[in-house]
Amino acid sequence: MKKINMDTIVLDPNPVLRQKCEMVSFPLQEDDKKIMNSLLKYVRDSRDEELAEKENLQPAVGIAAPQIGVLKQMTAIVVDIEQKDGSFKTVEYALINPKIISHSVKQTALKYGEGCLSIRETHEGIVPRHKRIRIQAYDMIQEKNIDFRVKDYLAIILQHEIDHLNGVLFYDHINQENPWFDQDIEIID
Repeated sequence: MKKINMDTIVLDPNPVLRQKCEMVSFPLQEDDKKIMNSLLKYVRDSRDEELAEKENLQPAVGIAAPQIGVLKQMTAIVVDIEQKDGSFKTVEYALINPKIISHSVKQTALKYGEGCLSIRETHEGIVPRHKRIRIQAYDMIQEKNIDFRVKDYLAIILQHEIDHLNGVLFYDHINQENPWFDQDIEIID
């Protein structure tokens, strides 16, 4: 497994980013575990400014296997989520075969749009996402199948990463006629 950094991440318009990923079979093979661990390491390390600069990493909250040229349903997410008391909790997932099994009708979006490690070109606009989602997946960190609900920022991140597994990029969701159109969408700072 080659080291993941900004020199090795697959960039748009590479056709690999538009392909649907294969399901990962169980029991997990050593190669699959290595790929998943590499994805998780990238996201964890990218959050450390000094390490990110030294290793040529762009800060990230998530990365999916197709972004390193692997067409398998795998994604890693590491994000700090603000709690009701104002403190932050780090949430980490190493998801294999994640599926959104239900979602809210209500939509949300990030105020300044979304970014992506694989997209260097600017694509401005609101990226509508479901405010709440329920996901089933195997989490390699917990080493078990999980069924969980998330909302707001974490839901946006997970939808972005799961889109990668289906060959969809964030700018596909932007209204081409009116990119900043946000009617009936809750905007998050």
